[in-house]
Amino acid sequence: MSRNMRTYYYAILGAIGGLLAWQLSNYLGLSFTGAFYINVAIVGALVGLIVGLFIGIAEGLLTRNWFQALKSGLFSALAGILAGAVGLTVGEFLFEAVGAGEIGRTLGWALFGLLIGLAEGMLGRTEVWKPAVGGLIGGAVGGLLLELIGVRFAADVVTGKAIGLVLMGALVGLFISLIAVALSRAWLEVTSGKLKGTEFMLDKFMHKGFPSIAIGSSPLKSEIVLPDPDIAPQHAMLSGNGLAFSLKDMSLAGTYINGKKIEQIQLTNGQKIRMGNTEMVYHEKR
Repeated sequence: MSRNMRTYYYAILGAIGGLLAWQLSNYLGLSFTGAFYINVAIVGALVGLIVGLFIGIAEGLLTRNWFQALKSGLFSALAGILAGAVGLTVGEFLFEAVGAGEIGRTLGWALFGLLIGLAEGMLGRTEVWKPAVGGLIGGAVGGLLLELIGVRFAADVVTGKAIGLVLMGALVGLFISLIAVALSRAWLEVTSGKLKGTEFMLDKFMHKGFPSIAIGSSPLKSEIVLPDPDIAPQHAMLSGNGLAFSLKDMSLAGTYINGKKIEQIQLTNGQKIRMGNTEMVYHEKR
């Protein structure tokens, strides 16, 4: 999946998460206990769990790596519980106690988006700050729209809440991916094989001293998984030096760069990589 389509799917999955979160919160209501802020925290945790889950599984779904989808989804769902409980409670406190009005709630949603983005960045393939900034922007914009929609649909709270949460989830997902894509420095584009069109961002792994990552066919042994029977479970290793990547072959079948078999090489922009029946192009942006 191309990086542009990646952003589209992040937004769609975020919107689905927002819709399901609305349905669940609407079904459960707000009166869990006699304490208002505890009720807000519980509802926020439920919203965060579902939105976090759907945004978390996005990367794994796009690359057909079901193990990553499960791992990232569960981690993001747990982080979403914290994000929702903290973000919505802070927003309501600023709204009710401090008198910050709709801006207070918007700041709470911005915090919500920030925490969701942090969770995505921890298990993603880009620096943590990029999805965190994206989540912050998405949460702030979504929170502002949610408040404006609430005013517009004051007579129909259920509809207003539904539209607001769908937009919230979509914008958090969209900006998490959009910022990471716009600022990405290195990525692999699959040009043939079952994942043709998919792009793997590599920014986080470029840092000097970061552990090497494996490219292979096994989701348990490799970070970049290519579903190709002619690719070894752990076919090659990528190592960053802070500026670029070196690629080391670990297979019996061989790894080829621009048609030549290699043992180890430093990658440069535009080089074509072949493993088994899968071809990729290495992209680097200075």
